[in-house]
Amino acid sequence: MSGQNQAQVIVYGTSWCAFCHAETQWLNQLGIPYTKKNIETDNTALEELLKKTGGEQNVPITDIGGDIIVGFDRPKILVALKARGIYTSDS
Repeated sequence: MSGQNQAQVIVYGTSWCAFCHAETQWLNQLGIPYTKKNIETDNTALEELLKKTGGEQNVPITDIGGDIIVGFDRPKILVALKARGIYTSDS
């Protein structure tokens, strides 16, 4: 996970969330580095998420350099990744 100017990608989820698993598999396929945080087992991650979202807990929630995306919304995630220079492919 390189460069300090690269925005961090954090995926908040749970162990049972199928969309959380699908999103992290997709990010892996794209070669996007991310941090995965389980809000069920990590109280600090849950508190962090609640502060960022104002109480939203539906998962997955992805934080891309401060852009908060609720749900596995590929188009919105791609826009945020491209805006931060994390993903540059046109596909």
